[in-house]
Amino acid sequence: MKFERFEDIEGWKKARELCNEIYEITLEELFMKDFELKNQIRASSGSIMDNIAEGFERNGKAEFINFLSIAKGSCGEVISQLFRALDRKYIQEEKFNYLKNKSIETSKIISGLMSYLKQSPLKGSKFK
Repeated sequence: MKFERFEDIEGWKKARELCNEIYEITLEELFMKDFELKNQIRASSGSIMDNIAEGFERNGKAEFINFLSIAKGSCGEVISQLFRALDRKYIQEEKFNYLKNKSIETSKIISGLMSYLKQSPLKGSKFK
């Protein structure tokens, strides 16, 4: 596995897609009016991709794994917020299930990268 840039990381790509889809649902009229939840779920979904990028740019394996762990936690946060959106009827169950599954998939990809890095002899320098 080789990464030249954080944009090459599959987990970052999936997180970016999820972030964009979360943003789209928050443009719905009912969702837009709940400023707190709207801002929280946007921040949480952005945090996934941002923490992957920041960890990668730190250049050290231990730090990267730590930031990946934070990104994985943000996946859980997004799922919890999706439940709140569903309960408040801001999103339909079909959309909820789709975004929840996308969040779980992103989390699994991040977990896989964490496992790989933990077993890898690589220490940094963009994890070549």
